[in-house]
Amino acid sequence: MSRTEADVTQALVAVASGLVKGGDVVDLLATLTSDCARLLDCASAGLLLADGRGVLHVMAASSERTRELEVFQVQRADGPCRDTYLSGEPVSAPDLQSESDRWPLFVPAARRAGFASVHALPLRLGEVTLGALNLFGNSVGALDKQDLSLGQALADVATVALVQDRAVTDRESLNVQLQSALSSRVVLEQAKGLLAQQGELDMTDAFRFLRSYSRDHNQRLTDVAHAVVSRTLSAQQVLDHVQARVSRTGRTPN
Repeated sequence: MSRTEADVTQALVAVASGLVKGGDVVDLLATLTSDCARLLDCASAGLLLADGRGVLHVMAASSERTRELEVFQVQRADGPCRDTYLSGEPVSAPDLQSESDRWPLFVPAARRAGFASVHALPLRLGEVTLGALNLFGNSVGALDKQDLSLGQALADVATVALVQDRAVTDRESLNVQLQSALSSRVVLEQAKGLLAQQGELDMTDAFRFLRSYSRDHNQRLTDVAHAVVSRTLSAQQVLDHVQARVSRTGRTPN
């Protein structure tokens, strides 16, 4: 087995194990977007999910610059992820510079963020498109057929993580599950903001601190975020725990 195949297997096993154990979907998807960027040799990845009204929201991103660009894309309703969501088909832009007429708002923002290419893949449940997975590149170039197939497989894994009840058949029940995931993401962003402010951290490090605390205490990431937002767990307590851990082990949170 090649190193790439071993990495792919490890990533898929991690998600499957998390689902079996009832893992936090927000944490699983955050890890999955990071795995997408690493396995597909792209700069970054983001995942957008639609609510019951068809409005897209940022669910996960492998970097803060990607999250900010995805938020911009959603707010302006302009970009490849929106096109993929509406069509249910993959959208590829190997050279963003040539796509200004297609996405007049998104392209300049993506280039300012340092991206030169993007590929969007649908999150599909049967004939329903739930959102899209975006793969961003720092350089011009298309993904080959094998990488696109792997990217779609990872998007399908994300769908399974989001819709853990495979028996869901009606749109109302599906919307309830998806809204729960979106609400969890909102709480996580609030907790990150509190931690960033209290500890003078950037948002990336705030997320790492929250995840490190949740794993050290064997708690769901969303539950820790809820506790921080409701003040039943102080932001300072999270900061103190992780900083003590770093001092003890010499390893920063990942």
